Amino acid sequence: MDVDLFVAAHRAEWARLDQLLAARRLTGPEADELVTLYQRAATHLSVVRSSAPDPALLSWLSSLVTRARSAVTGSHTPAWREVGLFFAQRFPAAVYTTVRWWLPTALVSILVGGLIGAWIASDPQVQASIAAPEEIRALTEPGGQFETYYSSNPAASFAAQVWTNNAWVAAVCLFFGVLLGIPVLVALWQNVLNVGLSAGFMAAAGRLDVFFGLITPHGLLELTAVFVAAGTGLRLGWTVVNPGRRSRAAALAQEGRAAAGMALGLACVLFVSGVIEAFVTPSGLPTWGRIAIGVAAEVLFLVYVFVLGRRAVRAGVTGDTGVRERGDLLPEAG
Repeated sequence: MDVDLFVAAHRAEWARLDQLLAARRLTGPEADELVTLYQRAATHLSVVRSSAPDPALLSWLSSLVTRARSAVTGSHTPAWREVGLFFAQRFPAAVYTTVRWWLPTALVSILVGGLIGAWIASDPQVQASIAAPEEIRALTEPGGQFETYYSSNPAASFAAQVWTNNAWVAAVCLFFGVLLGIPVLVALWQNVLNVGLSAGFMAAAGRLDVFFGLITPHGLLELTAVFVAAGTGLRLGWTVVNPGRRSRAAALAQEGRAAAGMALGLACVLFVSGVIEAFVTPSGLPTWGRIAIGVAAEVLFLVYVFVLGRRAVRAGVTGDTGVRERGDLLPEAG
């Protein structure tokens, strides 16, 4: 192939494509022209590679085709922007859309925990059937195990331990909810039972104020995150039973992607609660100061969900990943 003749025959098309790529905005006909010229340039590049591998021409034409491909197909969203969109829209939208699941879960759990605590506190026989008197005393006395638990390890190590444990509980609720929600109910019961037992023993010892003074700073945010995870897991389990108008596979895929994103967001929330539990709960701050920090963290999270989340949902955000990330789907019969 005569390279000079080939270049002379197509130089005008390449120059026009380069001109369109340099334009800030394109009209509809110009955009169509760009696509056509890109397809032709790609063909020309293939011909040059196979018939006349001139290094200079190959380099220039490859650069032109690459630029045109980026203009036609679009570039990926930068990672930092994806992170920003996730925390500004997708995560709060996902939490907001599941509020009908996690809010009742929270209310029922708190009610059951309160009933367990009241039952234990009011019945010495129940207390004796759970633990020996000296074990209860070691737990509830001033400077006892309940109080020293929060300062039992260096703060940074304790924060990492607490965060890992809570993140695992949240992950179990989120991802094993697909098993008809049964693992979620088991995890919730264990969590509620532990809180109810501690509250009941401390109340029986006349130290319920100490209990709330220690558990409130971190517990509000921590328990909210666990309830959100549990509610999402239960919704995932219900999707197995009743996928609605979607096919079961499509419904599980959509809910599963939202749950995976929720896991990342809740890990960050639990990290904050873990830091509070490690550095604020055992600190020398007055009780009202520690509680105020916990309440402020909880209020900020709820405002984040019910303001940003509601706004994102109204804008059409569902908490699912973007179209590019979720891939192509086969059409379904309506």
